[in-house]
Amino acid sequence: MLVGDSGVGKTCLLVRFKDGAFLAGTFISTVGIDFRNKVLDVDGTKVKLQMWDTAGQERFRSVTHAYYRDAHALLLLYDVTNKASFDNIQDWLSEIQEHAQRDVVLMLLGNKVDSTHEREVKREDGEKLAKEYGLPFMETSAKSGLNVDLAFTAIAKELKQRTTKAPSEPRFRLHEYVKREGRGGSCCRP
Repeated sequence: MLVGDSGVGKTCLLVRFKDGAFLAGTFISTVGIDFRNKVLDVDGTKVKLQMWDTAGQERFRSVTHAYYRDAHALLLLYDVTNKASFDNIQDWLSEIQEHAQRDVVLMLLGNKVDSTHEREVKREDGEKLAKEYGLPFMETSAKSGLNVDLAFTAIAKELKQRTTKAPSEPRFRLHEYVKREGRGGSCCRP
């Protein structure tokens, strides 16, 4: 499930991952919830992701709360060109803690890093917040595709491991995977 303020790029990120396309110049707010499916090959196993795109506007919050409790993973987005969307992350985290399952997989994404000249939130600030909450973090760009596949693949790997791990199999480490595989120097450092 993708969550965050309106306009942070949730739909664009989802379309980039699902269809490999970028919705250039179009901004249509999601009303309520929209979802898309994609099947990934994760280490030789087919994993079907059902990805829910939530509306970020305040008026839809009561609708999206109902979906938190069934979500297995949440991608929490802010827009690096919009400081207010970053400042609201703590409010989103409070809602998630209140309404989501205790063991939900959660990842913080700073989106729109292709807009370097408009950046208002430093990567280091995202890293610091992620570290404070114990979250894996990376910066993404739906426009360029930077780290988009990685974010969804990392979530899929974690979910697959949680459901199919044999006792003798080594544990998948989401934080380490994100740090190791991230491109563009955009993943958090210890």
